[in-house]
Amino acid sequence: MEKDSAEGRAFIGQFGGIFEHSPWVSEEALDGLPDGPLTAAAVHAAMVQAFRAASTEKRLQVLRAHPDLAGRLAIAGGLTADSKAEQASAGLDRLTPEEHERFTTCNAIYTDKFGFPFIIAVRGKTKDDILAAFQARLDNTPDEEFATATAEVETIARLRLDALLPGSRT
Repeated sequence: MEKDSAEGRAFIGQFGGIFEHSPWVSEEALDGLPDGPLTAAAVHAAMVQAFRAASTEKRLQVLRAHPDLAGRLAIAGGLTADSKAEQASAGLDRLTPEEHERFTTCNAIYTDKFGFPFIIAVRGKTKDDILAAFQARLDNTPDEEFATATAEVETIARLRLDALLPGSRT
């Protein structure tokens, strides 16, 4: 599928936001799509292949495109619809002032250490689960955390695709 074709533009329009603010992933995935109906698994496989084939700097840009959990964008209402729903599912939109301060502190420490925001697939997790993961992952090396964060981005992408292509989870 060509990215300049009507079909390619439609695909990019529908799936360009799967990897946070990074439509280039869906553009690069076009060549890896199988013929026939799109399934979440097939689209995810093509997108992950494109993401992993990108340079470290391009993948780092994807990580940096993610918002802080319960951060300034969330408060200002500047999250993407997907990020807003994902954070709300974990209760991050209903933090006490003390919990918000703890998230703010963790976000700052994490970003200072690794150079990108803490990324975790929050669906099915509680705020306590997320804070525990924050604490545990702060002990990672930069290389370990880059690998963990990119794996979380891929998980988030799959969850988003499952929501967009229900019934096609194969």
